[in-house]
Amino acid sequence: MKETYQLSGEYIALCDLLKACNVCHSGGAAKHFIAEGNVSVNGQVELRKTCKIRAGQQVSGDGFLIAVEAA
Repeated sequence: MKETYQLSGEYIALCDLLKACNVCHSGGAAKHFIAEGNVSVNGQVELRKTCKIRAGQQVSGDGFLIAVEAA
């Protein structure tokens, strides 16, 4: 799955982004998914559940890639 997310504010928490893009069905599932080391931000594994994702960054994992753009 390759998707573009239109960011309306300054940033979005990583767990909220995964939920908004339907990578995970809930915020709790997203936090667990991140903690297991399944998510990379700009090619680096990210373990912080509420990492601030800003426009221009890419979030990826097994089977998904999310490009974050300013709205």
